[in-house]
Amino acid sequence: MKPINAATTGILLREDSIFERSSEGRAGFDIPTPKVPLKSPVKYRRTQPAALPEVSELQVVRHFTRLSSWNYAIDLGTFPLGSCTMKYNPRINEELASLPGFCDIHPELPPEFCQGALELIYNLEDALSKIVGLDACTVQPAAGALGEFTGLTLIRAFHEKHGSHRKYVLIPDSAHGTNPASCILAGYEAVPIKVGPQGYMSVESVEETIKQHGRDIAALMTTNPNTLGVFEQNISQIAELLHGIGAQLCMDGANMNAILGIAKPGDMGVDVMQYNLHKTFSTPHGGGGPGSGPVACRSHLAPFLPNPRVRKTENSFTLEYLPDSIGKVKGAFGNFGVMVRALAYIMNHGSDGLRQVSRNAVINANYLRARLQKKYQLGTQTAHFHECVLSDSKQIQANGVKTLQIAKALMDYGYHPPTVYFPLTVSGAMLIEPTETESLQELDQFAEALLEIAERIEAKKETFEQSPTKTFVGKVDEVGAARKPILSLDDRSI
Repeated sequence: MKPINAATTGILLREDSIFERSSEGRAGFDIPTPKVPLKSPVKYRRTQPAALPEVSELQVVRHFTRLSSWNYAIDLGTFPLGSCTMKYNPRINEELASLPGFCDIHPELPPEFCQGALELIYNLEDALSKIVGLDACTVQPAAGALGEFTGLTLIRAFHEKHGSHRKYVLIPDSAHGTNPASCILAGYEAVPIKVGPQGYMSVESVEETIKQHGRDIAALMTTNPNTLGVFEQNISQIAELLHGIGAQLCMDGANMNAILGIAKPGDMGVDVMQYNLHKTFSTPHGGGGPGSGPVACRSHLAPFLPNPRVRKTENSFTLEYLPDSIGKVKGAFGNFGVMVRALAYIMNHGSDGLRQVSRNAVINANYLRARLQKKYQLGTQTAHFHECVLSDSKQIQANGVKTLQIAKALMDYGYHPPTVYFPLTVSGAMLIEPTETESLQELDQFAEALLEIAERIEAKKETFEQSPTKTFVGKVDEVGAARKPILSLDDRSI
């Protein structure tokens, strides 16, 4: 099956900036002359009209519609960004999130006027706790990184409540890039741990680090499965080592898409973890849209969860304020619309459905791995879960072609590139996560595109130095763009 060259099919609509469409005196609407005198203070009035484009309504509609056609999205094709879980989100959940009782309520309403919303929050926190085998949950954090920060802050509050002022958090180099930053923001110093050649932490490496820092260690924070797409096989033994010195095991749950209904972090010894609802539970991801990073924890950390907490009484839902809470981490209860989608997704799938989600995600990733390893070097020989890592070593050896050229070439085949040069533990990494929503046909077409690129490199027919050549904007001067960005029309002479 040959890859479909989607980038050269159909009409390509080019578009200038909206200012270049402007013509003096043109307007998209008229308003009557006001019959009341202007009362605004003169000192606040403009001395000159605002420098806005003068365009008709039709020009505005066409301009933004054409620009929207330039955007690549999951609705258009495979979006193989590794570690980001860019999967299709069911449209029925969008309808549920737009119900008036959910989208029209004000966050400052008293509890008696938003019982349905509080019940949804209560049920979602309960479901998320049960999925991971932990005791309590907060949905307040607004994104994964804020969830990481919240989990680490819970750990700090717990230690300080017991008179222990610890300094360090251990972080393997296979963890997500935000983990060290969250650690610093929470007031800790990050101590790196190198993963072994198999792609996961060894018990020995953690033991050695514990010998060096002892009871100054507050926690270890790991992503599981990690950014190599590999499951941390020694996580239970590592949890025992940490608990032996009173430290906590904190898990970045951004990759929960791999183990839903299959493995519970609570059974592995995890004390606290964050989710990414916008990755795992049905909210459109990317483009700066809303996220949600709920945090689940064991009972000994629950007294420190952010206020307020939703509590169920015999006849209603109320708010409770914990005396030892770390305080608010987000206004109201966080991004509520994301929560509506997430609970709809969970209730629709049930436990069996969530398990099948992860099974399909793992099968899809390993299918791509099996097809692509014929032409690309694997980042690790250990079995992958939801994503697989390739490297550019074979292509460099064949014709000096690196990961960046391969990624740019893929755009000419109509596909968004995978994550490149991450994780840092693999030289020239290409991190691919197909998710469970891609069909076999889509996977084959994507694989054929990458295999054809590799074959052209092997045959020394192509170095792809000028790729992409079939997109609106061809190869860009990335260094020049960083050093001399064009921030306005006046900068175009630079």
